[in-house]
Amino acid sequence: MRRLVIGVGNPDRGDDGAGLEVAGRVRSAPGIRHDNGSYELMDLWEGADEVILVDAARSGAPVGTIHCIEANEGALPGGLLATSSHSVGVAETVELARSLGRLPPRLLIYGIEVSDTTIGGPLSPEVERAIDELVGVIDGA
Repeated sequence: MRRLVIGVGNPDRGDDGAGLEVAGRVRSAPGIRHDNGSYELMDLWEGADEVILVDAARSGAPVGTIHCIEANEGALPGGLLATSSHSVGVAETVELARSLGRLPPRLLIYGIEVSDTTIGGPLSPEVERAIDELVGVIDGA
């Protein structure tokens, strides 16, 4: 079984880099740090049996909250994943992949609730803790 972790985000925008950090720290599966357009995700996960996708979330939950979505079970909840700095976000790409029959057999999406995404800002302490927790969950699975 080919398992892959893809972290999405912008490394220069504080908490928006959370997904990238998770992908860079995970040791139990290959990690890809993806800071380009979202449509490219379909090519990145091609051939993988299980994909864990990590992105910033903005739902109004406390900063550092970790959300988990089994994307193969149905449409993603609206408004959870943070707005992309690109023209198309992760949620739109997942739904397009679903309609094209290009979802991996298992797609698990983790969203880490973020706060500060200003240019040049650091990761907040709450997001740092969530990153550590999520890496532990992924590596322990």
